[in-house]
Amino acid sequence: MQLIIRLSLVALSIPALFAQTAPTTTQVLATLTLKEGIVREDLTKTMPAEVRATVQLYLDGRIQQWFARSDGKGVVFLLNCKTVDEARAITDTLPLVKGKLASFEFMPLGPLTPLRILMTQ
Repeated sequence: MQLIIRLSLVALSIPALFAQTAPTTTQVLATLTLKEGIVREDLTKTMPAEVRATVQLYLDGRIQQWFARSDGKGVVFLLNCKTVDEARAITDTLPLVKGKLASFEFMPLGPLTPLRILMTQ
């Protein structure tokens, strides 16, 4: 019976825990996709500048991690940003985006807020 009461109290407190804290964005996941029908020569000409710009963003602390997409269609960056607008401002400087050869999709990330339940115990 004691367990049922405790579980009920936890279940009742879940909405309150989420309502008390606004989601905090600590990073942004940015997924680059090469555009369909791009000319291979344009891509080949642009890549040296793209690599230099990407490395510079890493050295400046803007890119925390980067990965190649396994489907061969681009890359994924974990950016040190607080907003999608900030991430977009960073990726808009890249040669592939400037040349309209690629585009990004963004996903804001933050702490796993349900873990706050553990902090109330």
